[in-house]
This record gives sequence, structure tokens and C-alpha cells, in this order.
Amino acid sequence: MSMDDLTIRNARDTELVAYAQDIANEIRPTAARYDRTGEFPFEHFDILRSKGALGLTVPRTYGGRELSLYETLLIQERLAGASGATALALGWHLMTLFGLRTTRAWDESIFERICRDAVERGELINVFATERDAGNVIRGFNPTTRARRRGDGWVITGRKAFSTLAPAVNQFTVLAYIEEEDQTAEFLVRKTDRVRVIETWDSLGMRSTGSHDVELDGVEVPAEALLVRLEKGKPSRFMACSSAYSLQLPAIYLGIAVAARDFILDFADSRFAPALGGAVLDAPQVQQKIGEIEILVSASKALLYGLAERWDRHDELKDRLGSEVAITKYVVTNNAIRIVELAMQIAGGHGLSRDLPLERYFRDVQCGLYNPPHNDMVIERVAKEAITRQRAAPAPEGRQPPLQRTVSPNDASAPRIGEPVV
Repeated sequence: MSMDDLTIRNARDTELVAYAQDIANEIRPTAARYDRTGEFPFEHFDILRSKGALGLTVPRTYGGRELSLYETLLIQERLAGASGATALALGWHLMTLFGLRTTRAWDESIFERICRDAVERGELINVFATERDAGNVIRGFNPTTRARRRGDGWVITGRKAFSTLAPAVNQFTVLAYIEEEDQTAEFLVRKTDRVRVIETWDSLGMRSTGSHDVELDGVEVPAEALLVRLEKGKPSRFMACSSAYSLQLPAIYLGIAVAARDFILDFADSRFAPALGGAVLDAPQVQQKIGEIEILVSASKALLYGLAERWDRHDELKDRLGSEVAITKYVVTNNAIRIVELAMQIAGGHGLSRDLPLERYFRDVQCGLYNPPHNDMVIERVAKEAITRQRAAPAPEGRQPPLQRTVSPNDASAPRIGEPVV
């Protein structure tokens, strides 16, 4: 590992990095086993629990460490280097609490209880929003999961997909549609015999996140379980403050890429190349790839941690950095994939072996493409913003408006669908 990491700014960062490395050293030896079996790593979460990691983003007033966004990324990057799946699963818990700490969207007494459950009892929490029939309902679709009134409470029925931490949570929230109100709401649910975890998660990468389906069969919850209604046409808590908590995702994929970088440096330095009369690392073509890797790592860290520090330091910007958050996820995640690809090229056929961690890094890092926002969504967003800025700005003096021409449907020169009008 590079000894000169400029993202470590001060003594507190140094202490947090050492803390994360200590946990990483404990979970690393069994990461490959959980990857092979796809079992949920309860053992890893026992370690995280014993080290107080479940309270890292909980407010200090409720017993947590209240890490800043920047500090949380430092932790997650290191944990991901040991087990991407464990870091990702933990990340959804940390992101939930970080987002709620920032927005205070729930009744404060409920938020306090959830925080103390995490700190004092080691309970995990996540939001189960995605459905196979409706996709990610945070994006505005009505959930197929339904909530209906019964007495003073509610009855919830439906099925959620990709529910990370499903085997390990005792409580979670779901988005459900209240038909009589034509409104979606977030409900807090505790596991009962009416909640069933259906083991559907058998994936290429991130195999031990426990992201199974969860079925709710007429689950009864009290009135106070309705946490917040999502008003149509208005930003929800999930989009507030630029969704900056989601920067944990690129931090995790960067952590996997850095682990691949560290591995391939050691690997290439310890392999003798007869044609060179020295180590593989001395080959010019290998050094070319190492140089590319270092540039991608450095650029990714500068972008990720620079944005996190800006978000932490400037309250007036917190709601204005949504595009920067999306761009950072796009760039860092795609860079991470490229870093691991380059490491695989240096390793050659050895990189395909399950005896080496590089094969797992390669599979895990691909999953970054499927965590939101997806590449095409980011590109579309920034393109539309650029076009809006262009058309809102005063036209430069002397510039003529675009030509308009009318064409007959039978005109051979008429543009076809998908062709530009020039």
C-alpha cells in the first residue's frame, strides 16, 4: 500500500484509517470463503459490531461517532479492500443513518430509538425500495407493495428485491403505496413470522451481501410505523442534500481497485521473468500499465475526497451538488473497473485463478455499474443541464438563430428519424 496517501489530512484521519485497517485485517482472511459460498458473513458483522462500526454515522448525542462524509469514505475504502461485499452491506446501514442524520426526515423519537438500537444493541437497518415489477420506486413509480389501514395501524403486503442485509436485519423500512390516498409512504417494519426472506441472491459479484427478496404477507404495523409520506413532484429524503451519502458507493469500488493495485505491485515484483532477467515489474509494458493505474487512482481520490470535503465544509452547497455527486460516482466507478482490468492484464492467466484475490476483485468491481445512478442516467443528466445552460444564456452578439426549414413528408431530402436537422 502506498505510504504517501494525501487523502489522510491529519491525526484524526490517521486514527480512523488505522481503525479501519484493523477491522480489515480481521475480515480479510475469510472474505474469499464467503464469496465462494454466497453466505451472509455474520462473522464479519460480529467483528464490526464489537468494534463499534454500526454507530459510525450515528449522532454523538445518541452514542455514535458522527463521522463526517469524508471520514466515512476513508473507512469504507479500507474495508472494501478486505471484502467489497461486507463493506457494501455495511454501507447501506451507514448511508441510511447518515441520510437521516442530515435530513431529520423522521420523527426524532423514532430516529433516536433506531440510533440507540444500532449503538447499544448492534442492530442493522436498511431501506427496501426496489421491486422486480416496478424497479426502484424512489424514482417515482408507485410500489406494488401496498399498505392499507386496519384500526389505528396498517397492514403491508408485497415483495421487495435486492434487499441488502436481509438475513441480518431485525427491522427495516419499506416503501409502500397507500391506495386510498394515492400516495407512497415509508414504513418501519420489524421481522415477524409474516416476513419471509427468499434466498434469490446468487450473483456474479458482491456475493455475500445478503441482497435477497423479502416478502411481506399482511404484516401488521402500528400507526407510528408510518415514518414519512413521499409527496409527488417534490424531492424525497432520498434525494436531499445532493444524496451525498451515496458517495460511499464509489469509495467502496475505489477501495477494491486500490486492493487490486496493491496486489499486482507485489505480484509483479515477486515474479521472475527469464526474458528480462529480472522481475515482471521491470518490463516496460508492465510499467506502462502501472503508470495508468496510478494516474486513475490519484485522479479518483482527488475527485471523490475533494467533493466530500467541499460538501462537509460548505452548508450552503449541500443541496447544490447533485450533479457533482452523480459525476463522481460515474468517474470513480468506471476508473475502478479500468484499474482492475489493467491489473488483470499484468497478471495474465494467473488473474483468472480463484487462488488469487484478483479474480474476486474483478467480479466485485463490475457491480458498481449497477448501483445507482447508472452510467446512462448520469450522462443524460449532465447533457440536459449543459443544453439548458446553453439555451438560457444570452446569445452572443452577431450569432444568428438556428435555421428552420419546412419539408414535405415526400421530400427525399427530409431528415429520417434519428438524423439531425442541419
